[in-house]
Amino acid sequence: MNVLTSTASALALLVTSSYATAMAASPVIPQWSADTEYGIATPTVEDVLGYPAGSRVSSPEAIHQYFKALQETHPDRIRLFDYGVTWQGRPLFYVAISSADNIAQLETIEAGMRQLADPRTISQAEARRLINTLPSSVWIANSVHGNEISPAESSMVTAWHLLSASDEATQNILNSTVVYLDPLQNPDGRARFVSRYYATIGLEPSDDRLSAEHNEPWPNGRTNHYLFDMNRDWIALTQPETRGRIAAHLQTFPLIFVDSHEMGGDLPYYFTPEAHPFNPFITQTQREGLNWVGENNARWFDRFGYDYFTREIFDAFYPGYGASWPLYHGSLAMTYEMGSARGHHFRTREGEVLTYGDGVQQNFVAFMATIETAAQRGPELLERFYDYRRSGVAEGSSGSVRSYLFPNTRDHAGHRKLMGVLVEQGIEVQQSTESFRVCGQSYPEGSYVISASQPSYHLIRTLLDKEVPMDADFLAEQERLRANNLRDQIYDVTAWSLPLLYNLDMNTCNRAPRADLVAVGPERVTPGQVTNPDAEYGFMVAWGDMNAGRLLTAALRDDLLVRSSDLPFRHQSGVKFPSGSLIIPRAGNPEDLTARLTALAEVTGAVIQGFDTSWTQSGPNPGSANVQRMHAPEIAMVWDQPTNVLSAGSTRFIVEREFNYPVTAIRPDRLRSADLSRYQVLIMPATGFGGYEQALGEAGRENLRRWVQRGGVLITLGNATRFAIGGDQPLLASRLERKAQVDELVSKDSQRQANGSIIADESDLQRYVRDPETSPDWVSGVILRANVDQEHWLTAGIHTHVHSMYIGNDIYTPLRITDGRNVVNFAGKDEVLASGYMWAENHEQVAHKPLLMVQNHGQGMVISFTQEPNFRAYMDGMHMLLINAIFRGAAHATPVR
Repeated sequence: MNVLTSTASALALLVTSSYATAMAASPVIPQWSADTEYGIATPTVEDVLGYPAGSRVSSPEAIHQYFKALQETHPDRIRLFDYGVTWQGRPLFYVAISSADNIAQLETIEAGMRQLADPRTISQAEARRLINTLPSSVWIANSVHGNEISPAESSMVTAWHLLSASDEATQNILNSTVVYLDPLQNPDGRARFVSRYYATIGLEPSDDRLSAEHNEPWPNGRTNHYLFDMNRDWIALTQPETRGRIAAHLQTFPLIFVDSHEMGGDLPYYFTPEAHPFNPFITQTQREGLNWVGENNARWFDRFGYDYFTREIFDAFYPGYGASWPLYHGSLAMTYEMGSARGHHFRTREGEVLTYGDGVQQNFVAFMATIETAAQRGPELLERFYDYRRSGVAEGSSGSVRSYLFPNTRDHAGHRKLMGVLVEQGIEVQQSTESFRVCGQSYPEGSYVISASQPSYHLIRTLLDKEVPMDADFLAEQERLRANNLRDQIYDVTAWSLPLLYNLDMNTCNRAPRADLVAVGPERVTPGQVTNPDAEYGFMVAWGDMNAGRLLTAALRDDLLVRSSDLPFRHQSGVKFPSGSLIIPRAGNPEDLTARLTALAEVTGAVIQGFDTSWTQSGPNPGSANVQRMHAPEIAMVWDQPTNVLSAGSTRFIVEREFNYPVTAIRPDRLRSADLSRYQVLIMPATGFGGYEQALGEAGRENLRRWVQRGGVLITLGNATRFAIGGDQPLLASRLERKAQVDELVSKDSQRQANGSIIADESDLQRYVRDPETSPDWVSGVILRANVDQEHWLTAGIHTHVHSMYIGNDIYTPLRITDGRNVVNFAGKDEVLASGYMWAENHEQVAHKPLLMVQNHGQGMVISFTQEPNFRAYMDGMHMLLINAIFRGAAHATPVR
C-alpha cells in the first residue's frame, strides 16, 4: 500500500500498535503536524517488508533492506554509508537525509565541519563564513542495546516522514539540516532478541510481565556478540561497532547527537537535560543547549499528551556513554529513554497496555522535535561548536596543564595501544625522536607527548587527568543519603583515567617540550623484529607486555617449544631479562624456526633477540628447575546463568581477541559431573543474579575439587571468589569480610534485655541502628593502587604496582602463609585510592587486603582475583596478570602430561 495522502493522518496508517490479530483495534496514532502533507512517493515499511511499521519487531536484515529501498527510490535525498561489520558479519550503516542540494554537496559540507572543528587551520573570517553557510546537523543513534527495540523501528518511520512529506515546514528543515540516522547500533544483539522473542510467542503475544516472552534467557539481547554493553565503550574502543561509530563522528561532527534507548515499561519517556552530576568539562553553554532541546521536546510531548521526565537517573558524568562522548568534541549529546514494551504488548503496574507501536510513535515525536530544534538553532549551534573547539586550543596553551608526557620506558605495547586509541578518538599524539628535558624531568627518545593545546582539549582532560572531580554539593548529598541508609545516586563508575587503567607512567607539565616530535598514527600494534636471525642457540624475548604475551600464545598455537624463566637473568652478552622471559631454543623446534618467528614478530609486535649461546652471567640457565616448559593449555570458561553476562563477555573477548587464544564455553550444569580432564584451565567469571553454589551444588564443587587436585588451574574473577571460599572444605582459605565496626554501641544482649547505652547525637544513633553483621557499603567504581610481590612466579614481569577498578563491596581476608600467597595486595590507606570517590570506611578497610591470591591443591591450584581484572576490557594494565594466571599457572601445575 502506498501512503500518499495530503493529511498527517497517514502516519496512523504507517505506524500501528500491534498485530492486527492481536487486538480488536489499534490505538489512534497522533499526527506530527496538522500541516504535514505527504505528497512525495516513498515506499512504506509495509511496501518493502510486508507489514506496517510498529506491527512487528523488525530484524536487522529487514531494517537494512528498508533503508536500501529508500536510497534506491531517493538517491538524491538519502545516502547510505557503511561504517563497519559486527563480529557476526552484519553490516553497520548510517544514512544522511537532507535536501537534494545538501546531499549533492555532502562531502563539501562535512569537510566544512572538519575545518570548523580545527580553528587552528582557518581564519576568523573563514570560520564566520562557514557558520553562516553550513547547514545544521543532528545524528540520531538507535538501539545500542539490542533488546531496546522501538528506536530502530522509529528510525524507519522518521526516514519515511522526511522523504515523503512535501509541506513547506518539512522542506525548510531539510534545506537547513542534515539528518543522520544510525538505525541500529547493535545488530547482533537485536538479532538475538528477535529470534528468541518470536520463538517464544504463542497464539498471540502476552502483555504479562511474567510471561516467557518478557523474560529473556541468558544472555539477553542487550549486548553485542562478545556480550559488551557498548554504551560504556566510547572511551575504550574495544568493539568494532564503537570504533566505526567514532570514525563516522569524526568524519561528520554532528551538532546534536541523540542516543535513543528504552527502559523499564512502567516509566514514561525520558529526555534531556541529564541528571546531576555533570562532568566539569561539559560547559555551561552546552548545558543551556541541552535545555533548548528538552524544552522543545516538552512542547511537542505536551501537545500529544505524552508523559515525560528529565534530570533524573541518567547523569552526564562518565564520558564513555554514547550520550556523553560527543560532548567533549563540542556537540550537544543526550540520552532518550522510552518505556519499553519489550515485544508487542506490556501491561504496566497502572494496568495500562503499552504497545510496541506506542514506543515507535513517541520516539518519532522526540526525533522530529529534536530535528526541529537543530534546524531552528543551526547558526547558534555552529557558533557554539566553533567556540568550544577554539576555547580548547586557548585553554590548553595557557592552563596549568599544557603537556601530557609518557616516558615509555616500560610496557611499550601498552603505550602503543593507548596512543592508538587516543588517536582514533581525534586526539593528536606525538613521539620524540630524541631525548629531552622539560619541567625538571628527563625523557628518553621514544617518549610520547600530548599537547593540551588542541581542539580536543576537553576530551584529553577527561580521559587523561588522574581525577575528574564530582560536584561537592552532589557528594555531600550522597553522604547524607548513605547516612540514612538510603540508596545513593551515583549512576556509574567515578574513575576511568586511561593512563591508570593501562598502568602507565605519565607526567603533566605547564610547558610544551622543545624536541623533535613526529605524529603518531592509530595503529595499536606496530611490527616487531627478530635480531640476529641466524643465532646458533636460539631466541629470547623479554617478558612484561602484551607484545611478548601475544608472541607466547602465537608460538604455542604454532606448536613451538617455549620455556619461561621464573627468575630474572642476565645473558652472557650483558642483556638483562626480567622474570617470565621466554626462551625459544633451536633444539626441539622446526628447522624453519627463524622464518616462523619473523612472521610472528610482524603481527605480535614482539622484539625477539637471537643469541649464539644460552650461557648466563647470572640467574638460571635454560635447563634450571626455575625455567618452565610452557604448554598450550585447553581453556574452559563457565558460561550461562548465573554467570555475569558482562564479566563472561569481556573475559572471553580478552582471551580470544587480545591474547588470540581459543576458549571453550561450558554451561554450569555440565560441571556437576563432566570429565574435565582435557582442560588445564577453568575460568569462573563473576556472577550476576545467584551464585555458583546453587548452580553447581555439592556435586559440582566436588567435581571441581578433584579436577584441581589432579592438576587443574581454577581461576576465579571478582565475586566468583565467593565460590572458592565456600563449602565445608574451601578451595581458598580466605573469608569475606563484614563491614568494619569502629565502635560497638550494641553488645551481645539477651533476647529481652539490652545493656544500657548513651546516644549522644545523631551520628551515635546511626551507629546504633546499623546492622553489625552488614557488608561494607557498595562502591560504584574507583581505581585502586595495588602493590605486587615480585618474588612469585605468578607476578613474573609485572611492574611494582598495578591499578585495578574496585566495584561493589567484596573485601577478602589475606591468606595465611601456611595456606597460600597474597601476591598482589591493595596499597596502604594513604596511597590506595588512585582515582574516584570512595566511602571513607571502605577506603580504610580495603587497605592491604588481597587483590590476587593463589593456593595450591594437590597437583593444581586456585588463583583468585578479588576484583574483576577484565572490567569492560579497558584495564589493559591487568592483562599480563591474567596471562600469567592462565599460561604460567598451567606451566606450574603438575598434572600427568
